[in-house]
Amino acid sequence: MTDIEQYQQRITAALDRIGRALEARPPAGDEEGLAEALEAERTANAQLEERVRAIKEKQETTVAALEKTVEDLNAEVASLKDALGDRDGGLQRMMKVNGELRQSNTALREAIAAALPDPHLVNRSMMAELEALRAAQSVNETELAEIAAVLEPILKEEAHG
Repeated sequence: MTDIEQYQQRITAALDRIGRALEARPPAGDEEGLAEALEAERTANAQLEERVRAIKEKQETTVAALEKTVEDLNAEVASLKDALGDRDGGLQRMMKVNGELRQSNTALREAIAAALPDPHLVNRSMMAELEALRAAQSVNETELAEIAAVLEPILKEEAHG
């Protein structure tokens, strides 16, 4: 931004010089020199204005690119938060199911040790084990989705680059 301010100061200084030159204008006959000086100042002024315009365009382009990057990062953060929430839910479910599985297995071991195998205990133990496997599979699927989400932009970039 200091470049723009610097150019504006230079333009203002040039206009001030023109004004002073017009006030201190020599008598008639030197108008050709003044006309040349005025034309030179106008050219310099036009060049400075073009530089200011170019700098402004560059800054606008840079700001737009940065805003796009921030938007992309915000979307990625939101996606990661969702994935983390899904993973946490899956882990909580798996911990609960594993606790039930341990209880069922303990009850089954006690029944077998007492030589009283109960079909209900065997069924309950099998159901708890099946649910534990499902929970583990769900956690694995969530992890794979997270890995795919991280790899997808990288692979797209490699394909385009």
